[in-house]
Amino acid sequence: MAAAAARSFGPEREAEPAKEARVVGSEFVDTYTVYIIQVTDGSHEWTVKHRYSDFHDLHEKLVAERKIDKNLLPPKKIIGKNSRSLVEKREKDLEVYLQTLLAAFPGVAPRVLAHFLHFQFYEINGITAALAEELFEKGEQLLGAGEVFAIRPLQLYAVTEQLSQGKPTCASGDAKTDLGHILDFTCRLKYLKVSGTEGPFGTSNIQEQLLPFDLSIFKSLHQVEISHCDAKHIQGLVTSKPTLATMSVRFSATSMKEVLVPEASEFDEWEPEGTALEGTVTAVIPTWQALTTLDLSHNSISKIDESVKLIPKIEFLDLSHNGVLVVDNLQHLYNLVHLDLSYNKLSSLEGIHTKLGNIKTLNLAGNLLESLIGLHKLYSLLNLDLSNNRIEQMEEIRSIGSLPCLEHVTLLNNPVSIIPDYRTKVLAQFGERASEVCLDNTATTEKELDTVEVLKAIQKAKDVKSKLTNPEKKVGEDSRLLAAPCARPSGSPLTAAPTSASLPQPILSNQAFSKGFHL
Repeated sequence: MAAAAARSFGPEREAEPAKEARVVGSEFVDTYTVYIIQVTDGSHEWTVKHRYSDFHDLHEKLVAERKIDKNLLPPKKIIGKNSRSLVEKREKDLEVYLQTLLAAFPGVAPRVLAHFLHFQFYEINGITAALAEELFEKGEQLLGAGEVFAIRPLQLYAVTEQLSQGKPTCASGDAKTDLGHILDFTCRLKYLKVSGTEGPFGTSNIQEQLLPFDLSIFKSLHQVEISHCDAKHIQGLVTSKPTLATMSVRFSATSMKEVLVPEASEFDEWEPEGTALEGTVTAVIPTWQALTTLDLSHNSISKIDESVKLIPKIEFLDLSHNGVLVVDNLQHLYNLVHLDLSYNKLSSLEGIHTKLGNIKTLNLAGNLLESLIGLHKLYSLLNLDLSNNRIEQMEEIRSIGSLPCLEHVTLLNNPVSIIPDYRTKVLAQFGERASEVCLDNTATTEKELDTVEVLKAIQKAKDVKSKLTNPEKKVGEDSRLLAAPCARPSGSPLTAAPTSASLPQPILSNQAFSKGFHL
């Protein structure tokens, strides 16, 4: 079905197949019978259930509005209306009735018939007509309130298909359902949320996450959140590069390139706009010049690829819950200060300081880390989450003990956290800054500081003894760190860290992203 959807997504389209409605069975509910209708529109199928009285109401309206034959509907029965023989005969008669109606209205079905067969949920014309009417009535109010507008992939697919057909924008003759209402709204919308479903949508066989759609109808987006869609089938997102500041694409992508530079597959070599060109470059790709927050969590990304060159202004980057093996290419992100790489497959941090020069918040929880070598030169780091890793040795903590700005550290659920007097031994690694460090979301107590002082005195005695025993051995100190300690505002006490040391919540517009980024 995905292949069929992809084939129909473009300027060349086959003639639309005739719609069908078959009564495939019935159910006895309480004191009446409900008829099960299977509607088919091309490769899409869905189920609708109605009792006979619903058919009767539909028929009365069609007789009044469209002058159809009033004898077309099978008559009511009072006696034995729920008998099996009558129900089976009525199933056949009602199917003939529906098929006759669809044949009588091959183009756009009358509104009452379309709603009876749930076209507004599953059929292209019905979906776009319902959306257009909604925006005709509420569009200005939604835009004025600056709220997030939520739309389904199936709705976007329907709009994309309608536009590709080149038909009149108001085929039904009802001005409220004119496609122009949708296009006017999308041109001005700033906050968009596109959420698909896992598995079939509603009572249909439609796999929303596999449907292609085009986002180029949105001209003013500042923030977009996409989930449970196939990034390979999303077109037109790059048209929002000049305005888009915050983007979330979750449960949708297998690589960063699919999202940031989908056109890369068309070129052998490409470089971002504004860079010095060397060698054979077949394309120059514009950057996402306004993008500062990017959430690509909960995808199937295994590599931080060179597409990050196209997001030079990124400050918040969430790549949590992926399959990233190595921290790479982040040296191109000079403005990056908050990075979430939690729940990936990282096993080494060696050389990470060359990639993350200005980082302030780093979440590495839920990886495969045994060593912290590589963190010792992240001099601007304030918040560090290392929980749920494989750190066993207290010596590893020394790699972060000399960091001059570090205030919040989380080491929960590591083997090292079950060592006796774990907290005081960790805090002792920070020396004179022990009182400034909040460990595992708990502020340091006076009692712990007293114990730390004892441990420091013992260590100092050991160092003195070591010097006397080995006069040539020197205990080195990082003079640059001592000369440039991090400043904290006067009178500002240390507080407990948030429940997670992951990326802080970016400040979004009013109600933008109802769920927000879990950064």
